[in-house]
Amino acid sequence: MSRSAEWYFDFISPFAYLQFKHFHRLPADLEVRLVPVLFAGLLGHWEHKGPAEIPAKRVQTYRYCHWLAGRLGVPFRVPPAHPFNPLVALRLAIALEAREEAVATLFDFIWSEGGDIAAPGALDTLATRLDVGNAAELVAAPAVKQALRDNTAAAIARGVYGVPTFAVDEELFWGFDATDMLLDYLADPALMADPEMQRLARLPSAATRRA
Repeated sequence: MSRSAEWYFDFISPFAYLQFKHFHRLPADLEVRLVPVLFAGLLGHWEHKGPAEIPAKRVQTYRYCHWLAGRLGVPFRVPPAHPFNPLVALRLAIALEAREEAVATLFDFIWSEGGDIAAPGALDTLATRLDVGNAAELVAAPAVKQALRDNTAAAIARGVYGVPTFAVDEELFWGFDATDMLLDYLADPALMADPEMQRLARLPSAATRRA
């Protein structure tokens, strides 16, 4: 019997790119639905900063991703500027039904080649690679824009707070570094029924920061 999962992602995330490059590790019977979301929308809802909004963390993140990609043998080049506005890429992916081959083309342009999604001619280049004749019309379509808002709202309602996130059953697995935990859960869903896992899910807070 096949199983299903949702994968919430934004092209702005290098970790989403790295995890996407490791989809080959997923079980063959796992049906994955790719769901483009706006990371900035998640940040706004949960009221927290992204890695690139903390200066020291920004530098560490870029250097770590460069190092990690090299260690993993994944082609990697950070775009000319980051953060960048990912809306065009997200909307184009949605217009193309978030098909894996289309998402792969977009990810490779941004993170394998270090392409500037906002550069003049970038959309035309992608349209050619994706064999799409009306890319500008597609990304401007009201229905496509609304679909991205709906995707983001649905992700928030499910508890998604960052990208990339796999949602399987009632469980969320956030980040590329959670890939092995996801694989263990898929192999044995009883992982989350472990008494210590259950205790951790109910763990109280002993202190909170002032707002």
